[in-house]
Amino acid sequence: MHKLIALYTSPENPEEFDRAYRELHMPAVAKMPHLRRLEVNRVTGAPLGEPPYYLIAEMWFDTREQMMESVGSEEGRAAAATLREFARGLVSMVYAETEERE
Repeated sequence: MHKLIALYTSPENPEEFDRAYRELHMPAVAKMPHLRRLEVNRVTGAPLGEPPYYLIAEMWFDTREQMMESVGSEEGRAAAATLREFARGLVSMVYAETEERE
C-alpha cells in the first residue's frame, strides 16, 4: 500500500480550521480516484513535550502509480485547492510505502 500523508501544524483558530477541514476539504478528498482508505488522526499528545502536529491525515492507495494519478487528477487538484483556502502554511505532505510485518 502507498500513502499520501498530510501533516498539519496547529492552526490559530482550531474551531474554524476543523469546520473548513470537515466541510470543505474532506468532501473534496473523498472524490479522489483510487482512494482506498482515508484516516484522520487528531494528535492528542507526545511522549516528550508538545507535539509538532495538530492533525495527521493518511490517504491510502493500492499502488504508487494510482496514488500519483490521483494526486494529479482534476479531483486531486481540487482537493489541494481547498487547502490553500484554510491551511496555507500549516500543511506538509509526504509519500510513503507501507511495509507490513507479522
